[in-house]
Amino acid sequence: MDSTVADRFEAGRARLASLAYRLLGSAADAEDIVQDAYLRWHAADRERIEVPEAWLTKVVTNLCLDRLRSATVRRERAAGAWMPEPLLDGDPMLGPADTFEQRESVSLAVLTLMERLSPVQRAVYVLREVFSYPHSEIAGILDISESASQQHVHRARHRVAAARRGGEEVDPASARKVLEEFLAAAASGRTERLVALLTDDATAVSDGAGLSRTLWRYETPERVAAVMRTAFKPTPAKRRLAGGSPAFHIGQVNGWPAVLAVLEDRIVGAAAFEICDGKVAALYGFAAAERLARLSGMWRQHEPDAQAIGQW
Repeated sequence: MDSTVADRFEAGRARLASLAYRLLGSAADAEDIVQDAYLRWHAADRERIEVPEAWLTKVVTNLCLDRLRSATVRRERAAGAWMPEPLLDGDPMLGPADTFEQRESVSLAVLTLMERLSPVQRAVYVLREVFSYPHSEIAGILDISESASQQHVHRARHRVAAARRGGEEVDPASARKVLEEFLAAAASGRTERLVALLTDDATAVSDGAGLSRTLWRYETPERVAAVMRTAFKPTPAKRRLAGGSPAFHIGQVNGWPAVLAVLEDRIVGAAAFEICDGKVAALYGFAAAERLARLSGMWRQHEPDAQAIGQW
């Protein structure tokens, strides 16, 4: 391929990857989709492509829809073991973050909510809310009518708004302060303080380090507090499982404050916290290696803060 043609694709790769990640919730799958699009760009009769960006957007969007509709993916996600793949803030795959809608669209809560939308609703919502495509262009990308595009985005917006816990975006500094208090209470065993820092409808979900076919889910502040107290309590068995004594740092994952367990420049665990009205409303725990690979790669390029917890 002529270098200028390859360069034209590479110039838009980050945008395409961001689109695919929002549609699939998986960085690994997004990378596969973008690579497939590259091969199709390579094989295409490019003289007949009037607007390369529009052509590539359509290819990537429809490849994502094909994957979401595949029997294999439907079975995997219906089995109850699917979670979004977390990304460290600053990862180019998170894409545009100029507006509240763009930032919200990659939050773990919204990526999880996307599972309840039909593939077409999901695509229309992302193309319209995140990338600001007009309905006329969305209709062409998805081969639907403009009125259908408008209906899909209306329904998707309604579902996202109904699931939104807070009406305003949380200040990162304030969210970090809540997390620091929560972490101090968990590390010291102050269960009552943990409960006080949780909303009345607080929930927690964990991938269980991939040891179970389904996710581990916890509800009620008391149950979530007990689980978090146990999670941060060091034991010889946990050190053996982790392969050593990890360092704990606070970072940002998909726009949420997060605790990252780091061992030899590799993230072995992560917990991301949704903060609402000064309390923890939800947390997502990750320990399965396949969900942490890209997070670890970005962490190695990151200058971490001091440890959030002493010797563990």
